[in-house]
Amino acid sequence: MTAGDPTVEQASTVTSLSTYLVNLTLIAIIIYLIYKIFIQREPEIRVKREPSLPPMKKRDFTLEELKEFDGKSREDGRILVAVNGKVFDVTKGKMHYGPQGPYSVFAGRDASRGLATFSLENSNDQYDDLSDLQPHEMESVLEWEMQFKEKYDYVGRLLKPGESHNCYSDEETESAEAASKSKDD
Repeated sequence: MTAGDPTVEQASTVTSLSTYLVNLTLIAIIIYLIYKIFIQREPEIRVKREPSLPPMKKRDFTLEELKEFDGKSREDGRILVAVNGKVFDVTKGKMHYGPQGPYSVFAGRDASRGLATFSLENSNDQYDDLSDLQPHEMESVLEWEMQFKEKYDYVGRLLKPGESHNCYSDEETESAEAASKSKDD
C-alpha cells in the first residue's frame, strides 16, 4: 500500500468522515444543552398557597388549650407549637407540623424537650419545666426558640400549672399583627 493506493485513500476518507460526524454530533449535543439551560427554561412549578389565616390575638395557653391547635381539631386548621414557654403559630409551616408532616407530633404541644433531645417521641401531657436538661440541651432549646421567633408569629405564653392568664391590650395585638405583615412582605 502506497500513498497513491486507492485503499489507503478510502481508509483515510472514512476516518476523516467518521471524525467529522463525531465532531458534528458533539457540537449538536452542546448546542442542545446550551439551549435547554439558557433559553428554554422549564416553567416554574407553582406551589398552591393556601390562604393565610388572620393573625391570632396574643394570649396565654394552658397545655390543655394548646392541644386544640394541632391542625386537626379546629376547623381553621391552625397549628401552634410551644418552645421554651413561648407559643408560636406555625400554620404556614403546615407541611412540617401538619397532620401529614414529619414534625406533626409537636403540633398543639410543647416541643421543647423533643427539640432539645432530637426526639420525635410523644412527650407526656404534663408541664415540663426542663430543669433536668443538660446545658448543651438547654442551649439547643434556646437556638430553636430563636429560629421559631425568626420564622413564625409569637402568639403568647405557655402557662405553668396554677399560673393565670394575662390580658393583652389591643395595642400589643396590633403591633404583633404589623410585625407579622412586614415579615410576610
